[in-house]
Amino acid sequence: MKKICLFIFVLTIVAIEGNAQFSRYVIRFKNKGNSPYSLANPSAYLSQRAIDRRNRYGITIDSTDLPVTPFYISQVAAISNVTLLNVSKWLNAVTIQTSSAAAITAINALPFVQTVTGIAARLNGHETERRNKFESEEFFAPYESAGRTEQLTADYFNYGTGSYNEIHLHNGEFLHNIGLRGQGMQIGMLDNGFNNYTTLKAFDSVNANGQVLGTWDFVAREVNVANDGSHGMSCMSTIAANIPGQFIGTAPKAGFWLYQTEDNASEYPIEEFNWACGAERADSAGADAISSSLGYGYDFDGGIPDYPYNTLDGNTTMAAIAGDLAAKKGILVFVAAGNAGNNAWRNIITPADGDSVLAVGAVNTSGTVGSFSSYGPSGDGQIKPDIASVGVAAMVQSTSNTVVTGNGTSYACPKIAGLGICLWQGFPEYNNMKIARALQQAGSKATNPDDRVGYGIPDVKKAFGALLTEFATSSSTVNGCRVTINWSSKDVGAMKYEIERKAPGETSFSKITEVNPQAGTLLTNRSYQYNNDLVSGSSGLYSYRVRQIIDTASASFAAVYIDTTTINISTGCIVTSTTDPQATEESVSVMPNPVTGSSFTLVVETNYAVNNMPVLIYDSKGTLVMQLKETKGTGKKTIDLPTGKLLKGNYFIRVMNRNKIIGTAELLR
Repeated sequence: MKKICLFIFVLTIVAIEGNAQFSRYVIRFKNKGNSPYSLANPSAYLSQRAIDRRNRYGITIDSTDLPVTPFYISQVAAISNVTLLNVSKWLNAVTIQTSSAAAITAINALPFVQTVTGIAARLNGHETERRNKFESEEFFAPYESAGRTEQLTADYFNYGTGSYNEIHLHNGEFLHNIGLRGQGMQIGMLDNGFNNYTTLKAFDSVNANGQVLGTWDFVAREVNVANDGSHGMSCMSTIAANIPGQFIGTAPKAGFWLYQTEDNASEYPIEEFNWACGAERADSAGADAISSSLGYGYDFDGGIPDYPYNTLDGNTTMAAIAGDLAAKKGILVFVAAGNAGNNAWRNIITPADGDSVLAVGAVNTSGTVGSFSSYGPSGDGQIKPDIASVGVAAMVQSTSNTVVTGNGTSYACPKIAGLGICLWQGFPEYNNMKIARALQQAGSKATNPDDRVGYGIPDVKKAFGALLTEFATSSSTVNGCRVTINWSSKDVGAMKYEIERKAPGETSFSKITEVNPQAGTLLTNRSYQYNNDLVSGSSGLYSYRVRQIIDTASASFAAVYIDTTTINISTGCIVTSTTDPQATEESVSVMPNPVTGSSFTLVVETNYAVNNMPVLIYDSKGTLVMQLKETKGTGKKTIDLPTGKLLKGNYFIRVMNRNKIIGTAELLR
């Protein structure tokens, strides 16, 4: 609660000269006493999806989840000449509108009220914009894109050149190609409105498939968010668009919660309060992520001064407190860094200063930072922005139903937010902060972050590989001279595994076999097993490692070592000599040896019949290259075998009586 007090104190200083300038106020309560809600029954105020998120990631339901005490709200609303605006359980406060000094006096007299602070001059509905708040994000000429026909066989989406260049900057097509397109994920969009999103072509698929899950306008306090500002619509298009061959968003299969928190007709700190309300609404609904291209800190109306930059420390402003609380609730939060790089303010805006949110700077498709992109660090010295995406000449949907390009960290933010939720879709086992760190660590400047792009431009394929390496496990067991390697990972059918081994006395690993995944085009958790029969080798430690090829295309090849396991072989596995066939009981021999022709003869002799006699042939690395099922009676049996599949080299033949070894022989080819 102390975090809120400093902000309230800052506003109180401004208000001392005369509360008459304000007609909207924030009322902060002392507690949540006498509440009909309890921590034991969260379904009364949280959706099941929000509860599931908390349970999945071990997040405790606490007092900030409890709604504001209804009695407190009703008592404030019952005072004459007071209109209730919005309610924030995270800030334990409400906003009201009144021009009555008597009403303010009456509210201050309520025993459960802690502070009453002026926060804005007037209430706005759908008035014409006072000024263009997003003037640095001007649109350019309509964008026409040719389809990338040479890529249609490799990529799931037909991006068109422009979309491909934007998404490829992050290797984002890799996620889409392995089935991670946002399906099953939900993102809350907090912005200035989503003008006509129900009729614009970029959202055809979203509208047809019912991917807009809910809406609310916290300014006009109504459901309709399609009748006001268009900035949010353009930002949403960078995630949701599905115009094949021209404009594809970064997570077009995701679900969307659309919330207008920005008042287009004025600029007051009340919009931060609205932002907090939108963030907690997204949380309660069960959203996985928030993308918001709004920010505050300077150029307020009504004589309110710019915030002292040292208060943009992630702990002071209402928006930063709410952004960090959203992250604490398990939400992956993306916010625009701001477009002040060329003006006097220059720095990031709030809530980009939140220490648990990802502030996004703007670059072009070549990775060059836009001059307008706000500078870091935050007021307390945190690395900001955190990451960067395309916000210079970025493709967006316009209100005229054309695809255009525009500048702004506003567009960079949702572009990487979409890829972020696609990445998280593949790793629901990990929480929001693990995904955030993976994006940072996969950034182009991860080892040398700066105040322009932070950790840089995330490579989501690299982030995927790092998360996969951490997720995958392997183990090994031994039975005689058979080592069994078990491993679990995530894959699609187009991927591949390689098993490598390092035997006692060897200084490096060598590949002994390849394993193809099960068929499938959607990333799935799977487990595998491989048996390595040691036909020749000494006792000691054997190490096995699993290499997963996650992208087999030659132009974009990528592989990661997902795990290593070591096992001790206590008894050496020695090949039976071809000159000592143990003829008194059992013998296995090869004729001729070395083999020079197109076939050879395997001679097996026992003084008993064998009804199930597997014959296994291994190369020098222990890879099984040929397997036969034979039977024999008492005495000697000859088996003629072709050499067509055997390359030049050493081979080892093992003859079994069911699971018991009859004998082995070395074959020279």
